[in-house]
Amino acid sequence: MKKISGWLVLVVILGAGAAYYYWQQSRPPPTSPPVSVEAPLSPAPAPVSAAPAIRHPVEMAPAAPAAPPLPTLAQSDAAMHGELAALLGERSLLALFYPDRIITRIVATIDNLPRPRAPVSMMPVRPVPGAFITAGSADSLVIGPDNWARYAPYVAIAQAVDAKKLVDFYVHFYPLFQQAYEGLGYPKGYFNDRLIEAIDDLLAAPDISDPIKLVQPKVLYQFADPKLEARSAGQKIMIRMGADNAAKIKAKLSEIRALIVARTGKR
Repeated sequence: MKKISGWLVLVVILGAGAAYYYWQQSRPPPTSPPVSVEAPLSPAPAPVSAAPAIRHPVEMAPAAPAAPPLPTLAQSDAAMHGELAALLGERSLLALFYPDRIITRIVATIDNLPRPRAPVSMMPVRPVPGAFITAGSADSLVIGPDNWARYAPYVAIAQAVDAKKLVDFYVHFYPLFQQAYEGLGYPKGYFNDRLIEAIDDLLAAPDISDPIKLVQPKVLYQFADPKLEARSAGQKIMIRMGADNAAKIKAKLSEIRALIVARTGKR
């Protein structure tokens, strides 16, 4: 199987992560945040008496006789960096990623996208330089139309992803994703179900073509419409990147979702 790593970030949160960071440019970007090995990256769920039913089980294909064993989760960063370098073709693109706990960061971010907040410290990708672009005056502030163009390179990368290879990679390395999910405080959870939930939440983001009004009550910008501001972190990210970019990301997410559920035999 060809190497295919990191694209889980670049598709599920690529436009999302990049857009989120652009949104944060109203304040100085954070430095590379240290991630505590002991501290979970996601809120621990309430205790449950029994494991929930698995809705989308990942069917693992038998490993080829000559296939190397998977690395441990703790030792997976080197493998992830090697695969990213081979896939991207430009080592400079590796600078987009924080170098440590790549799989854990991916899992934590996906888990947080359907929640009210997706903390920057949990993102696997670094902030993108530049300022968030707005237009209008203080009482009629909107997201500037020039801001959408900032996301174009990331959306182009997402569109170029071979969805089948991505899903093949995901299934092959699934034990590490599941282990990372359990380590975040979900010992009875099933990460593939959470991934489908996160994708469905992103796909449900409203398509808005009108100028998106903003307010800036303190340091960060917010949507002026309280109904938009109350949406999940993932949906707000999709809205912020602009309708055209969001439509392209949604098309790729739909393709990936269909391939994943085809591997599980469920919808």
